This record gives sequence, C-alpha cells and structure tokens, in this order.
Amino acid sequence: MTQTIRIAYLYEDLMNTYGDSGDVKILRYWLEQEGYTVTVDNVSLAADFDAMQYDFVFFGGGQDYEQTVVAKDLPRFKDTLSTYIEAGKPMLAICGGYQLLGSYYKTASGTVIPGLGILPLHTVFKADSRMIGDTEFETEFGTVRAFENHSGRTYFDDADKLKPLGRMIQGYGNNPDDGVEGMRYKNTFGSYAHGPILRNANIAKGIAQLIIAYHRDTVNA
Repeated sequence: MTQTIRIAYLYEDLMNTYGDSGDVKILRYWLEQEGYTVTVDNVSLAADFDAMQYDFVFFGGGQDYEQTVVAKDLPRFKDTLSTYIEAGKPMLAICGGYQLLGSYYKTASGTVIPGLGILPLHTVFKADSRMIGDTEFETEFGTVRAFENHSGRTYFDDADKLKPLGRMIQGYGNNPDDGVEGMRYKNTFGSYAHGPILRNANIAKGIAQLIIAYHRDTVNA
C-alpha cells in the first residue's frame, strides 16, 4: 500500500516570492520518485494547525506588507511549531519565514516586529543596502547556487546552538559580515536562497531523505 507524506505550506497565499513555491513542488517530485503519495495543505490566516500531523513544514518568503500580516497571525502557531522543531522533524524556512522563526526583525523605520522566538536569531533591515544577486555557498549537501534579494541582515544570538546552512563563496548570505548563508538547527533549515533553492538536486534529495526517515519513524512508532 502506498504511504502518504503530508506537507504543510505556511501562508502559501501570502509568503511566496521569487518562486519559493517551487521548493514544495520539487520535494513532491522527489518524494513521488521514492514511491510516496504527497499531499500539501495551505495553512493560512484563521486555519487550524497541528504541526505534528505533518511530515514536513515549509515557510516561504514574502514582501514587507504580507510579512507584517503574517507576523500578527503567526503567534498562535508558536507552541506547535516549537514542539515540531524540537522533535527534530524537517522544516525549511525561506527569507521572511526564516526571519520570523527568530526573536524579532527591526524595520528600516525602527519598528520592531516580534518573531516567534523559537530560534536564537534576529534580523535588522537596512533599506539603503539591499543584498541582491546570484549566490553560491558550500553546504553539507554540496555546493548550492541560487539567488538572493533581501534588505534584512540576520544574526545568530547563540552560535553554539545554530549552525550555518553554508559557507559563502559568492554573495552575501545572512549578512555582509559573517560569511555564512542560512541556518540549521536539528532538522530545521533557514535560508535566503530563492530561485528556488531546491532546484539544486543535491540539497533537495538530502531534505527528501530526511522527510522519508522521519515519516518512517512516525509510522513505526
């Protein structure tokens, strides 16, 4: 009997810039190649959500206005996402979604928008120094090539807890100072890489195998 892998796409209707929805489509392809049926649920404003009912959670990027809307709705998901992340289940957050897992982001006007505070990181926007262009970085999955377009500069508040997703070869990554791109905590990944990032088959297959492993653990529990 074919097994079903469930994916939750957080705020698909609001957080989907620069082709981020392609990450979910690519993962669906690789998981189906492994013989699984894949379902994708859009979890958006006013929706109920129990992260532990899913095998993978995706959180894409959005424009400033949409991100502010999401930031107001998101706190009701804090407990379930924190439980999911601490359980080591796989998650990928891109750009705005990555930022919102941290403690806060400060806008160019100085307004502080609270994040979920699940991960020890914060973001500061510098509107006059946008980081845009092709990006390349080395990860545990191999070299990743993508595209970045962000004014937010993300900094780790606990470098012992968080590890970079990759080391920069070309581009800015998290910020112009640290020489790293993205974040990994357990099996939660954050990144500024659009394009989408999972068009790089090496990291797409790596995350797909993590999803399969944790799905099997759940089924066999």
